[in-house]
Amino acid sequence: MKSELRSPATSRRPAPRPERRPYRQSARLESTAATGRRIIDAFVKLTQDVWYDQLTLNDVAEHAGVSVQSVIRRFGGKDGLISAVIAQVGGDIGARRAAAPGDVEASLAGLFDVYEEHGNGVIRNLAQESRYPELQRIVEFGRREHRRITAETYAPWLDRLDGAARQQALDALVIATDIYVWKLLRRDMGRSLAQTKAAVLRLINAVLVEHTGMSIRKGKKRRNERP
Repeated sequence: MKSELRSPATSRRPAPRPERRPYRQSARLESTAATGRRIIDAFVKLTQDVWYDQLTLNDVAEHAGVSVQSVIRRFGGKDGLISAVIAQVGGDIGARRAAAPGDVEASLAGLFDVYEEHGNGVIRNLAQESRYPELQRIVEFGRREHRRITAETYAPWLDRLDGAARQQALDALVIATDIYVWKLLRRDMGRSLAQTKAAVLRLINAVLVEHTGMSIRKGKKRRNERP
């Protein structure tokens, strides 16, 4: 019996390549992102109880469950962490505060939800902003966002005004919903969250009536009547 002759191309087939597993890379990226978020969250949490000059990267690393080298490699230092807080946590807070224009109840619910979680840290940052330029960046970002969101929320009333009148009304609304009002009622006076919301709601209604002649209820009715 004659043996079959095979060419090298047919007798030596290349070994199959290992199957690629894209999910491994995806999982790795997700793990890296989760680590970064843990570091940011640890930094934010610590700023609520520790003064900025006493807060160390070792503290952040310990609370995040990572090495200090990991913190330095990802963020460089505290200034880099502040940039990350502005980019990530700032976006999260903006989303939590988002409400349809004219929906005062939803807006206040989001606002006080943020104040209850981050209020102590914000107050501490405000007390230190004149000493540390890094903290001024995050404080100024918070001020701009608060004014922007307030303007969007109360647009059904503010849109009836022009120029200086609109600015004065917006200024008053920004003040009525400012974090120092929350601190005065919640921390200094010991009022409950419900009492604090009710007091701020009365302030807002007074501002709207004085500057626009429309109460919260009338503004809501006008918003709902729009096509």
